[in-house]
Amino acid sequence: MSAALEAEGLHTFYGKSHILHGVSLRAAEGKITTLLGRNGAGKTTTLRSLMGLTPAREGRITVFGMDTTAWPAFRIAALGVGYVPEGRRVFANLTVEENLKVPRERQGPWTFARIYQLFPRLAERKLHRGRQLSGGEQEMLAIARALLLNPRLLILDEPSQGLAPLVVREVFRIVAEMRREGISVLLVEQNARMSLEIADQAYVLDDGRVVYSGAARELAADAARVKALAGASAEEWTHGTAGS
Repeated sequence: MSAALEAEGLHTFYGKSHILHGVSLRAAEGKITTLLGRNGAGKTTTLRSLMGLTPAREGRITVFGMDTTAWPAFRIAALGVGYVPEGRRVFANLTVEENLKVPRERQGPWTFARIYQLFPRLAERKLHRGRQLSGGEQEMLAIARALLLNPRLLILDEPSQGLAPLVVREVFRIVAEMRREGISVLLVEQNARMSLEIADQAYVLDDGRVVYSGAARELAADAARVKALAGASAEEWTHGTAGS
């Protein structure tokens, strides 16, 4: 299966601090790839390197077969890459509908009507301002805004962070729906259990190094290994069946 994104041997620094040590990963087209690890493992830095926001000093990155190693973020986005960083960055003083109108739409199947169908909460609150939304609603708005760009690859950084359990399930349901729509997804998460339920491929980072790569189902079947590799996020682990 062809790769939506591939990284080989990434070494990334913040000043003199060596953060990523030879990180390699592959996100297959039309699949969900999850990147797990403790706080400080290097997950967000990996995404920032892939998006050209914190360029790697060494290594190679390809997106849909194009060498994007030295590209700025806007050129990578133009290939059809949507990026939702951690922190639910919505415009607090704009309404939901105004937030959705901010990105310039790319031609494709995602329209306002389809967005409101997938996110009924946003439809109900389309005249509410960003600051009036709950954390979960803000996360949904951030994802919805990225979808209106009709991405071929969607990169999500900790979409479930700080959300109530019921809202977390809703967010993961939406992420799984992306695959059914043919969108490739690269998902960074600390919620190992739920990530592995929906993912096809899994990677685990520890101290800036890939310490596991393989099928998500295989990792999901080994609760002890998940607890050891993914750290604190796996303390809530209870074995479940991976879904597709």
